Amino acid sequence: MIYTVTLSPSIDYIVRMSSMRSNVTNRTDSEEFYFGGKGINVSQILAELDLESTALGFLAGFTGDAIENGIRNSRIRTEFIHLNEGFTRINIKIKAGGETEINGQGPDIPEAALEELMKKLDRIQDGDTLVLAGSIPKTCPDDVYERMLERVKDKNIMIAVDATRQLLVNSLSMHPFLIKPNRQELSEIFHKEVETAQDVEKYAGKLQEMGARNVIVSLGRKGAFLLDENGGTHTYGTLKEPVINTVGAGDSMVAGFIAGYQKTGDYDYALKLGSACGNATSFLPGLATKAKIDEVFAKLK
Repeated sequence: MIYTVTLSPSIDYIVRMSSMRSNVTNRTDSEEFYFGGKGINVSQILAELDLESTALGFLAGFTGDAIENGIRNSRIRTEFIHLNEGFTRINIKIKAGGETEINGQGPDIPEAALEELMKKLDRIQDGDTLVLAGSIPKTCPDDVYERMLERVKDKNIMIAVDATRQLLVNSLSMHPFLIKPNRQELSEIFHKEVETAQDVEKYAGKLQEMGARNVIVSLGRKGAFLLDENGGTHTYGTLKEPVINTVGAGDSMVAGFIAGYQKTGDYDYALKLGSACGNATSFLPGLATKAKIDEVFAKLK
């Protein structure tokens, strides 16, 4: 079983308008919403790839109920912990020429709820996969990812961590199977401007020295780079289609890589499928569909 953990889910509410002015009433040209959070996105792409997963995390209030109802899929088991107070956050993305984001705070996470999540992790068995993805609520302790990884350290499982800055760095001592920083995050971690392909490989190698087994660096329109645990390097580009949406593209890549590796055990195939999933999401208003993933995979080089 693949378990995904999303500590800070959200409803992403996207509004589009030709322009936006302050201190007046603005009206949208169109609007849409998506149920998200990085781990939830991973589960949804895994379902498109015919893999089952269990989605864990915290939900609260009417927005939490909407997320759980909205992502119901025969291949996704939802075992969220429902909090008694607050509501799951709404993130507003205003697209009016440029893009403005207003992200909600989300509910407080009491220690008792966190311990309940830890107990769910105890059910993970050898051979399972655990994906920790995304930011953490402000009321969660800074070491929450470390605590979760410590909880499962004696089990023979595949661990993927898709987080930023110190959250990611602190997880490396547990030797995760996969991490996926982007170029900007590499720069932030090492306080160096990562610009060239040589820079990317160099600092991916440093993350391996710190404990990561496989490092994917997502490069936006330049594709993705993988330094695998055997020292092999792999790259895939992107297709020249209009980019409609980048939200969830990185999560889609993580899901595709996990699915590809579990299917074949081949790192190059895994990166190709991950890249196809990431591309496919960027070409659609929401997350990738199986049909779009297959179409992109066939064309990707």
